[in-house]
Amino acid sequence: MPHPGSVSRLRLTLAVAAALFIIVLQLAFSANRNSITWDEDDHIWAGYNSWKHLDYGINPEHPPLVKLVATIPILNMPLQLPRIQNRNFKIEAFLDGKDFLFKNDANAILLRVRLAAMAFTILTLLLVFFAAREMFGDVAALLAIGLLAFDPTLLAHGAVLGTDMGLTCFLFASVYAFYRYVKVPSIPRLLLVGLAAGLALTSKHTGILVCPILCLLALVELVRRGRTNLAKNFGQLTLALVVIAAVALTVLWASYGFRYAARPAGLHMNPPLAEFLQGLSRPRDIRLLETISGFHLLPESYIYGLADVRIMSDFYSSFLLGKTYPHGVWFYFPVTFTIKSSLTFLILFVIAVAAIAGGKFRSWREILFLTLPPSFYFLIAMGSGMNIGVRHILPIYIFSAVLIGGAMASLIKGQRAWAYVVGALLVFQAVSVARTYPSYVAYANELWGGPANVHNLLSDSNSDWAQQLKDVKTYLDRRGTKDCWFIYFAEGVVDYSYYGIPCKPLPTADSQWVGEPANAPPSIDGPVLISAGDLSGFEYGAGPLNPYEQFKSLKPTAVIDYGVFVYDGHFEIPLAASISHSQKAQAFLEVKAYPEALAEAQQALALAPDAVKPNALMGDALTALNRPNEAIPYYERALYLAKTVEPEFQVGWVEDLEKKISATRLATLSATPGSSDRNP
Repeated sequence: MPHPGSVSRLRLTLAVAAALFIIVLQLAFSANRNSITWDEDDHIWAGYNSWKHLDYGINPEHPPLVKLVATIPILNMPLQLPRIQNRNFKIEAFLDGKDFLFKNDANAILLRVRLAAMAFTILTLLLVFFAAREMFGDVAALLAIGLLAFDPTLLAHGAVLGTDMGLTCFLFASVYAFYRYVKVPSIPRLLLVGLAAGLALTSKHTGILVCPILCLLALVELVRRGRTNLAKNFGQLTLALVVIAAVALTVLWASYGFRYAARPAGLHMNPPLAEFLQGLSRPRDIRLLETISGFHLLPESYIYGLADVRIMSDFYSSFLLGKTYPHGVWFYFPVTFTIKSSLTFLILFVIAVAAIAGGKFRSWREILFLTLPPSFYFLIAMGSGMNIGVRHILPIYIFSAVLIGGAMASLIKGQRAWAYVVGALLVFQAVSVARTYPSYVAYANELWGGPANVHNLLSDSNSDWAQQLKDVKTYLDRRGTKDCWFIYFAEGVVDYSYYGIPCKPLPTADSQWVGEPANAPPSIDGPVLISAGDLSGFEYGAGPLNPYEQFKSLKPTAVIDYGVFVYDGHFEIPLAASISHSQKAQAFLEVKAYPEALAEAQQALALAPDAVKPNALMGDALTALNRPNEAIPYYERALYLAKTVEPEFQVGWVEDLEKKISATRLATLSATPGSSDRNP
């Protein structure tokens, strides 16, 4: 018997094919138009090495599945390979990935990889269609896939080599497969749940949330069935969860070649896992992962990644509504959700909730399976501290699309006028989102000022993922610019000169992180190009900590793809210049060239006397030159600044400086003649 609201098979097939064609077209064109994003060279290099050398120690912060699938098309390309130097695992992955990509045909590699990564998006859309159709009928399925055809978050990340789409696909697949199992239990359906859950685990480390989500759904199903046959139902669902866990773990181990060691023979993690775990801020996390490692319950690379996720969540700052926070904030994702979702999605979501609350939409098993998993996921995301992009809650949109499709199909069945409302809203969304092509990453809805205003509200992959280089090149060529400065968000991990951009780089937080030397003069003449991610200053910190703070109050000459701002004129940038000299001072200290280090530190201090680092470097250089009495005032000045100038962003300096002051004073005391006689 056809489901209520069924559509003829031919019309249904044509409609689905049209929706998929529209999505593929948008993804393919944007994949070709946008340059590389922040993390992609890292992922590409890691995936390639996983195939060629079974090396899972490059980029262990993400499991291998998505990287393996995406790099299949480049395995037979003749490629130059960088030499592995066994540096810190993150530095190694990003810098080797940069060399691997840009010393070969980066455009060809990137397009092949992105088109392969699109497979996860297409699979997700097919799952959405079949799930919505099985749960609510043909109309619901068409509405769900139609809503996603122009969803800005899906379009922004559906053709990028990242792990978010893969996780989204298999988390939804796990829930849908479990839904089908509890309806009609069978061994094949049970094994399919385990397979989907395992693929979720191997897509991204947050895939581990599939475990509590399935347990939660099993509990809800048990309650729904009531007290009749309670013991039997409890035993059946418990056994099912055990089987699912066993299959999922088998799939996870298979993705690492059933090998515990992260790297092949002769190569080791840097730092070793035992040392890396000590970087966790919570002792219970250290003990848990040490136990898992000790018994080899999970692959070493996977454990390493779990630790990395926790460490990075403590490290990241947040930028929200124009304010920089030194840590994650719980309200980040609720606010970001309202900014980055289309108005159509928000309106239909509210209508769907109202339909449920008003009793007009009553498919309770389906409603629970579509609301509990994303709600749980959303709550975990709110407390994660990883506030760098709406992509981290991408699964919410997939579950919600099916729920919205079901609710609107129910309303349309009761009152035909709803069809015109939904149709008008979908057309509005298509127009709203299509206008941002190819910069889907920068989408914001009209209530928040659209993509032109998003950089004032959000940062990182919400507005600028460093993907504008092709259009930057076009702009500079059209202007005839041959001499310029570029403050580029992915400086250090992406070689923008590959795209023919002639600008000289200025230091960024990330270029400092990878140790890329900078040569910033105290003053510069435009044009100056600055990425939205650096304009916000969220990585450097608020106000006076941001060397490019002045640009926030200036009107740009042009804006490229909503993410690169162009300024003309003469600009004083003493803090940026000071950073350059501080880098050189640090480098000289590391090779024990102490007089040269002191000279560079003096220049850094002259340019930025109220910055912590140059004062601290002066202390370090003088201490190294055995002049501790002279070093102490600089350390004390640095400590005072760390405690008084945006102190929330300089917490790490305080403890370090206090230790240096104590050690230097002790050295001064020891060097004083007769001091030992005066000690008690």
